[in-house]
Amino acid sequence: MAAARRLGKLTDITAVVSSPLTRTVQTARAVADALGIEPTTHDGLIEMDFGDWEGLTFAEAARRDPELHRRWLSDTSVEPPNGESFDAVHRRVRRGRDDLISRYGGSTIVVVSHVTPIKSLLRIALDTGPSLLYRLHLDAASMSIAEFYPDGNASVRLVNDTSHLA
Repeated sequence: MAAARRLGKLTDITAVVSSPLTRTVQTARAVADALGIEPTTHDGLIEMDFGDWEGLTFAEAARRDPELHRRWLSDTSVEPPNGESFDAVHRRVRRGRDDLISRYGGSTIVVVSHVTPIKSLLRIALDTGPSLLYRLHLDAASMSIAEFYPDGNASVRLVNDTSHLA
């Protein structure tokens, strides 16, 4: 994996933490192996629960529930049928981020997650509103860097970098 090779060259990483979902655990394992450390998982990093829309394409979900899908695209409190709203994901990710800071504060860690949780982490770091979720594109296997400081401030250093894939 290109990301694992890239991250394996860094020497200051003390932990690799991922969502417990299979695809992120596999990536985290590759990164951790390259770094010579053991990966862990954190439930706060799980992708949004799309409920009855899980496994559907964007277009299929829109055809299935056109009015709800339109509302979901403009209101972060709207849940897919039997799913989780963007607001709920954001709250979960914030709690997860707080837990990771309490465990690893002052250290550099790699977080392996999914689009919505990563956008939520970037939203927290940028101290911006929910419109970021609709306006920011993240590619699969991209890297973003957000630094969270003990005083509560944060800094975003990198977003959606795919140079390791070239």
